[in-house]
Amino acid sequence: MTIQPQSLITIGVLLLALVTVESGGLFLKKVAQGDVPTNDLQKSFFRAGHAHAAVLIVLSVAILSVIDNAGLTGFWEFVARDGVPIAAILMPAGFFLSVIGRDPQRPNRFVALLWAGVVSLTAGLLVAGVGLLSAGIAAL
Repeated sequence: MTIQPQSLITIGVLLLALVTVESGGLFLKKVAQGDVPTNDLQKSFFRAGHAHAAVLIVLSVAILSVIDNAGLTGFWEFVARDGVPIAAILMPAGFFLSVIGRDPQRPNRFVALLWAGVVSLTAGLLVAGVGLLSAGIAAL
């Protein structure tokens, strides 16, 4: 199994991005200790943003490790290769940015980033899944 250079580069960037998720963990520790004033909405959105960032980055690495074997090209290759990594940026950004400010009572307009990430995640998973299934079946 050969991994294409663009996949290797993206995996490298994603692994380095996990360092930012790690620093986000330090921020969450400060929130939990009460060192950063937050309300319940902010606490829950910050936790969700942090968790989604980590899980989606790891999922992206897993998909990129095998997607080159799916034989996808053009638009479908882009969606399969980049859908989940894009979601790994958009969804956490939506969680964090939608509750910035002092004592927000509901998410602001940045919550749209969360929903854009949901679309990107769903498309990426569907296209990668179907592409890999098709490649596996064809290889039987």
